Amino acid sequence: MAPTTTIRIALAGLSLALAATPALAVTELQWWHAMTGANNDAVNRLADEFNASQSDYKVVPTYKGNYGETLNAGIAAFRAGTAPHIMQVFEVGTATMMSAKGAIKPVYQLMKDAGEPFDPNAYLPAITGYYSTTKGDMLSFPFNSSSMVMWANLDALKSIGLSEPPKTWPDLFAAAKKLTQNGFPNCGFSTTWVTWLNIEQLSAWHNVPVATKANGMDGLDTTLEINGPVQVKHLTNLAEAQKDKSFDYSGRYDSGFGRFTAGECPIMFGSSGSYGNVKGAAKFAWAAAPMPYYPDVSGAPQNSIIGGASLWVMGGKKPDEYKGVAKFFAFLSDTDRQAKLHQTTGYMPITKAAYEKSKAEGFYDKNPALEVPIKELTNKPPTENSRGLRLGNLPQMRDMWAEEIEATLAGKKTAKQALDEAAARGNTMLRQFEKQAGR
Repeated sequence: MAPTTTIRIALAGLSLALAATPALAVTELQWWHAMTGANNDAVNRLADEFNASQSDYKVVPTYKGNYGETLNAGIAAFRAGTAPHIMQVFEVGTATMMSAKGAIKPVYQLMKDAGEPFDPNAYLPAITGYYSTTKGDMLSFPFNSSSMVMWANLDALKSIGLSEPPKTWPDLFAAAKKLTQNGFPNCGFSTTWVTWLNIEQLSAWHNVPVATKANGMDGLDTTLEINGPVQVKHLTNLAEAQKDKSFDYSGRYDSGFGRFTAGECPIMFGSSGSYGNVKGAAKFAWAAAPMPYYPDVSGAPQNSIIGGASLWVMGGKKPDEYKGVAKFFAFLSDTDRQAKLHQTTGYMPITKAAYEKSKAEGFYDKNPALEVPIKELTNKPPTENSRGLRLGNLPQMRDMWAEEIEATLAGKKTAKQALDEAAARGNTMLRQFEKQAGR
């Protein structure tokens, strides 16, 4: 056989061997989330950008339903041994995740083990404090932090002689009554996440407690105080307004927000993270404004508390998978990327640098709506009543609180009866959680 023939045969064999050798496998990282609409697009874009930035890992985002459904799916998956690597959990699920021994990999430990840069001081303190231990160790990664704002149809307000949204609750109730008499008979104003506005944010904004022990931030042995004078007065006013539709109930969660963008409800309380949907769907002049307050409550308004969600890393994964998750979190923390995420979704910038960049660029001069939740959150230094909430079984408790609010709006209970019952039932749930958490 000629030497050249031998060489050809050898090269052909080598080519076949190389073709048969499998390419290095890309490690997939499953990310379960609860984002819809424009925010779902943002999640997919972030995953695509990360996947294109390197070749070792592939983040696979999967929508698992609303916040509560996503949390429940993640808990069930962990018990079955099929949990995702990353799970988006809304802020009221924090106590549940903290108490799930072995179910999570704390973020501060994850980043340290992977050798990725991670400085808790780089993040907005009002956000990091919510997701950290009393020692300052961050347990989850801040992702889409928001606050409750008042979305207003400026064209509708102009029709009743108002050039800006009302600043106080008495003025809002009066404006809503006028709106029902001038083109909006079915709804003067409404809200999403009914307990978030009318119990949780209301209390923090007026510096009154939701519960003892700094609303549970300082311990699980806490007792609810949601039946105080401010909360009772407010629910009484809501029930009265429901009678003539100047307030109209839109459900427990956020599915009713479309009533605002469709033009049915001229004022809607909702997450600042609804910015993308409002910008894309509203066919009228609109604005976001701070939550109103009762001027007869001393010191009001105080400061708002965060909403939205953070990313929790689930336990029981391989070291290489954790390394990939840490790289993804470092990727998400990039200042330019955080600023863009904030500017396109309405969620707050999680880092100080991203906020400063947005201000330096003059972004808020043209987009004042996106600075409203930041100003609410930092309106005054937080107190024990406005640092946040860390109550066990809070997702389930929200449903129970909503049930009592619904009874009041339907005229079946007075506000005092409903909130007294809500506090009593909630305290039972807190004791159950305290026992389950082993404390």
